[in-house]
Amino acid sequence: MSQPVSLLRPDGEKLSCLCLSGTAPTLMFLGGFRSSMEGEKAKALAAWAERTGHACVRHDYYGYGLSSGDWEKATLGRWITDALAVLDTLTKGPVILVGSSMGAWIALHLAEQRPQRIAGLCTIAAAPDFTADTLPARFEEATGGTMEEWLTRNDRFVAPSAYEAEGYVFTRRLIEEAANHLVLEREIAITCPVRLLHGTEDKDIPPGRSMKLMQALPGPDTCLTLVKGGDHRLSRPQDLALLTGTISELMQKAAG
Repeated sequence: MSQPVSLLRPDGEKLSCLCLSGTAPTLMFLGGFRSSMEGEKAKALAAWAERTGHACVRHDYYGYGLSSGDWEKATLGRWITDALAVLDTLTKGPVILVGSSMGAWIALHLAEQRPQRIAGLCTIAAAPDFTADTLPARFEEATGGTMEEWLTRNDRFVAPSAYEAEGYVFTRRLIEEAANHLVLEREIAITCPVRLLHGTEDKDIPPGRSMKLMQALPGPDTCLTLVKGGDHRLSRPQDLALLTGTISELMQKAAG
């Protein structure tokens, strides 16, 4: 059973984590924007890890879920740094990263910064660089204006969301800081096995994003699977079965 762990950060904030002991490689799950460590995919992966005897760690981002912090002060850089701390402090040996939506963006940075630790990477509806392209387009569609113009006069805006009735809050701080972490316009220095999963009916992040990501990854063992009829969440029973099957394949590769 996963055990709760509170990871203290240098500024006094605390990250709430769930850790399952077991054999390596360890599974590390990174959820999407406004997704908690108790989401369907996170729980499905933890249950699979428990059945197969693998270690697993997941956490709530700063400012969300059970972790402390002010969401409107959050940045992508903060979330990357926090995730690195979880990786460095709560895992040992090889790790397989599983990143969903925005979590895939964070996972890419972890894999680049800790290449000796990462035995494999699986992305689900990957959304790297979404603050620089997808989000401005959605803002213009919803308001008729441009996000850039809005943020010259305002510190935040609320984007309509199918997942939260009150919408998603995006701050100028988060959007401007995320520009420091864009990855798709360069080669991403990751050579471990990578598996990208994306639904053909994803209305939030089109499948073309994962295709572009695949082109930016130089590793020879990189595969994209398009899931017919799958939406952004990819949480149907068949989607979860595909996910755990993909993780099993990466585990076998890591074992040699």
